[in-house]
Amino acid sequence: MSSCDDMLPQLPIKGKKIAVPVVQGGMGVGVSLYPLARAVALQGGLGIVSSAFLDRVVSRRSGKKLNSYDAAFEEVSLAKAEGGFAGINIMCALVRDYEASVRGALDAGADAIISGAGLPLSLPAIQPPRDTALIPIVSSGRALELICKRWEKLGYRPDAVVLEGPLAGGHLGFKIDQIDLESNRLENLLPPVKEIALKYGDFPVIVAGGVYTYDDILRFLKMGAGGVQMGTRFLATEESSASAEYKKAVVESKQDDIVIAHDPGSPCGMPFRVIKQSPMYVSALNKLRAPKCDKGYLLQKDEEGKFTRCPAKESNEHHFCICNGLLSSAGYNPDKEESLYTVGTSASKIDKLLTVKSLMNELTGKTLVSVS
Repeated sequence: MSSCDDMLPQLPIKGKKIAVPVVQGGMGVGVSLYPLARAVALQGGLGIVSSAFLDRVVSRRSGKKLNSYDAAFEEVSLAKAEGGFAGINIMCALVRDYEASVRGALDAGADAIISGAGLPLSLPAIQPPRDTALIPIVSSGRALELICKRWEKLGYRPDAVVLEGPLAGGHLGFKIDQIDLESNRLENLLPPVKEIALKYGDFPVIVAGGVYTYDDILRFLKMGAGGVQMGTRFLATEESSASAEYKKAVVESKQDDIVIAHDPGSPCGMPFRVIKQSPMYVSALNKLRAPKCDKGYLLQKDEEGKFTRCPAKESNEHHFCICNGLLSSAGYNPDKEESLYTVGTSASKIDKLLTVKSLMNELTGKTLVSVS
């Protein structure tokens, strides 16, 4: 049973008061699309779409070819269409499409741009953000201070920060030998990051990675967090755009099914948490898929400044193609490519799918309140 003292506070970000301090994680590829973000926004949280490979996903859905700018603009607009607060997650690692995605989201009036998978050092310089909150993702106080110093030179400071611990899904901001260190537990990472946030303007710290229950949320709020970000719990909802096979794999997963892919791993070079039965990961372990790169989202520039380089394009010895694997798990060409299922460490606790409304009732303690 919860009391009035345990009611969750609002999350204020850049003058906007988000009724429920829960940010839905921007899960790519094609998991966090407008149906999920819109549903979360309508339940009082901050709904987030993912920009990862969004041009292909939206183009297929709409039947017309869109570029990264147009896809970001459309998805954010749809997420916000019925009210509430909605934004977008844009990965720094997607270098080729990064600036276009930022501009599209800003022009659509996104309530927030959350950016990680690298340090978004130049984000405020791309285009005046107006009412859009700019929110970096970090895994340490040192990273946040570096961002704050760089943004200060651009005349800006973060409107909030997402502190992502090592229990999160997808790409992790830690080296493989740092993930299990006691010092890197989310509870221990929060105080130094909170200190930096206070130093540069007292903006909210939103914690992420392994947060699962209403009690978890209360615990981190009492430690000084302004809110929480949750991905995996929203992955297992009816409104999530993950494929039926993806959701089934999450519901059936056990703790020892969730592993950190490192070698072979993501072309980004960062540890990457997945379900080990994912067909793409099984092929990667057994070197069954020939190296190729026909999507190019993670391409880096060569000596001539052209986007041509990707480790998974050159060899399958140490890297595998997450572009095709994640697109397949979003229902894009599943007959031609194997799927890749990325999850947070708490995925094994999930035993059924929920609606976003049911989940938000649980996360806000409403299902625990007795009416007398």
